[in-house]
Amino acid sequence: MENLREKLAREFGIHVQDLSLFETAFTHTSYANEHRLLKISHNERLEFLGDAVLQLIISQYLYKRYPQKPEGEMSKMRSSFVREESLAGFSRSCGFDAYLLLGKGEEKSGGRSRETILGDAFEAFLGALLLDQGVDVVEKFLYQVMVPHLENGTFERVTDYKTILQEMLQVNGEIEIAYKVVSETGPAHEKVFEVEVAANNQVIGRGVGRSKKMAEQAAAKNAVEARS
Repeated sequence: MENLREKLAREFGIHVQDLSLFETAFTHTSYANEHRLLKISHNERLEFLGDAVLQLIISQYLYKRYPQKPEGEMSKMRSSFVREESLAGFSRSCGFDAYLLLGKGEEKSGGRSRETILGDAFEAFLGALLLDQGVDVVEKFLYQVMVPHLENGTFERVTDYKTILQEMLQVNGEIEIAYKVVSETGPAHEKVFEVEVAANNQVIGRGVGRSKKMAEQAAAKNAVEARS
């Protein structure tokens, strides 16, 4: 972790005060579970905090950057910017994958390159940075690392099938769309989720993925393709 401290100071001008926060940010649940006796904290709480500050800063950026855009268009843009796959790309570009603490099973199964883990770690890092340095430093970091790619469109673009499905179904009026996890299989470090999507309580698509978000996208894609 001392290497991380040096990297953050050298590349981003961030002078860490509490290094333990950042160690927690890169600690996956699989590592914490393998070291229960040490009572090591994992990064899910920091991920929650980081997600909130990321949404706030990107929303503020879009509001200022596009004064004429309506709320709906800004929501779509924000959704594409903060998607799991996009955040995983930013995590890789920052070199955060090298600092992940993974359980042996997760490491062997390729967890260090898994998008859900990388995306979650990026958000957890933002949560740690918020607690350690404050919101202004988080904003400065995102404007240094993320916003330039948003400006020139070089961030990792992915198709948001949930938005596509919503637009497709609600073209003639409001329809209730709901996603439900119907099964979870595999060990804790290698879970596979199955999700079904329903429109007005009628199942219209199913999908699987290594995270709930990915499974929801797969279910939406299945529903979109069935109507195309």
